[in-house]
Amino acid sequence: MPLTHVNEGNLAILKSIDGGRQLRGRLAALGLLPGAQLHVVQNSGQGPFVVAVRGSRIVLGRGMAARISVE
Repeated sequence: MPLTHVNEGNLAILKSIDGGRQLRGRLAALGLLPGAQLHVVQNSGQGPFVVAVRGSRIVLGRGMAARISVE
C-alpha cells in the first residue's frame, strides 16, 4: 500500500520506491531505504506529509509519498 494511506501515529516498513534512479537516490540519502521503519508524524490528507525515520523528521510532498510502498 502507498505511504499516503498510513494514518498519523502508525508505523510502516518501507518495501519499495516506485520511481527513477534520481528519486530513489534522493530518498536513500534521506535514510528512506527498503526495510526502514517509518513513523507517520503528519498525514492530514492535504499539505505536507511528515515521517520520522532513524531519529530524523522528513517532510515529503504527497506525490513523492504516494510512490513509496510500505507494509
